[in-house]
Amino acid sequence: MSDNTTLPYTQLDAWIDAHFDEEVSFLQALVQVPTDTPPGNNAPHAERTADLLAQWGYTAEKHAVPEQEVKDYGLTSITNLIVRRRFGSGGRTIALNAHGDVVPPGEGWTHPPYGGEVVDGKLYGRAAAVSKSDFATYTFALRALESLQRPLKGGVELHFTYDEEFGGELGPGWILKQGLTKPDLMMAAGFSYQVVTAHNGCLQMEVTVHGVMAHAAIPETGVDALQGAVAILNALYAQNTLYKGISSQVPGINHPYLNVGRIEGGTNTNVVPGKVSFKLDRRMIPEEDPVQVEADIRRVIADAAATYPGIKVDIKRLLLANSLKPLPGNAPLVDALQKHGETVFGEPIPTSGTPLYTDVRLYCAQGIPAVIYGAGPRTVFESNAKRADEHLVLEDLRKATKVVARTLLDLLS
Repeated sequence: MSDNTTLPYTQLDAWIDAHFDEEVSFLQALVQVPTDTPPGNNAPHAERTADLLAQWGYTAEKHAVPEQEVKDYGLTSITNLIVRRRFGSGGRTIALNAHGDVVPPGEGWTHPPYGGEVVDGKLYGRAAAVSKSDFATYTFALRALESLQRPLKGGVELHFTYDEEFGGELGPGWILKQGLTKPDLMMAAGFSYQVVTAHNGCLQMEVTVHGVMAHAAIPETGVDALQGAVAILNALYAQNTLYKGISSQVPGINHPYLNVGRIEGGTNTNVVPGKVSFKLDRRMIPEEDPVQVEADIRRVIADAAATYPGIKVDIKRLLLANSLKPLPGNAPLVDALQKHGETVFGEPIPTSGTPLYTDVRLYCAQGIPAVIYGAGPRTVFESNAKRADEHLVLEDLRKATKVVARTLLDLLS
């Protein structure tokens, strides 16, 4: 490349370096407003985000999901934000989506979960890595792009949404169904060292086992729901072992698996439990058919329940998130991110799949080619996402912001 060709990239990088302290402060302010989901009272964070964006001249459209709809869903409040920045006529509209809702902090933190403390080049706090970090990545990439004051075509939309942890239907799913957006390409919150183009699907179910309560001194007068649940759980865990024999062809995705993440039941130690319920999470590789997966799980549960006379079982589907498969048309995004990622990070940035499920699938379901890329480490485990002391290496934030800004410049020039 000639100096004339590389100059705008150098200018973008320089602007991001010059404003990086401001970017870190923005992320700290976002981390300091809790968005634990449940209970899912996320509207206050959206208000704070809109106020912060206003200082740079961005008007964030506030799209509040109706209160009853949110409560029926099991959450408290959701206001999704859209910022639209139009450049010249023609060209593509590129959406950048990050979610602000998070799982509760849990135990074991050595830094305040909502402090936003910076120690040894890392910013600590719940959602520092997943995914309030990319509120900052995307906002400052857009600001850097505007600082060039170059003629561009198309536009950028920032989508800051609040329903990833419960499946996205009231986040991106809602703004898409309302017809509030129809971008040509989109990028969603991710990590810096790979461009993710595929991900697992997820089926979540609640299984309730009904027996008959009885005094523990005369257990034969009852039907033990817990023993019935154990028979079902053993059958499900046996399936989990079988899943290891099924392999995905997508790099970064291994095999299907099942996790029982919550169980409750019984009334007291001296009472035969009359009801036990548990919630399971079944991750589906892109090659699997979700309808068949759910049918198989229901069959395994029914067969196991039949081995313990007297119990009744209710099964409720909580979530069915389809897997993400690469859509034709994502190549311009993938190519630009890989090119600039290698330049900025000094190493190849591969495409891969991830065992997570994300909101991106909802855009792809509307025919919008999408990828996952943002600020963060090589793996979820490294960032402590969903664990104590979640953190973001600030140098990853700085570099990812440059990669995204450079990519937007390419796609809108």
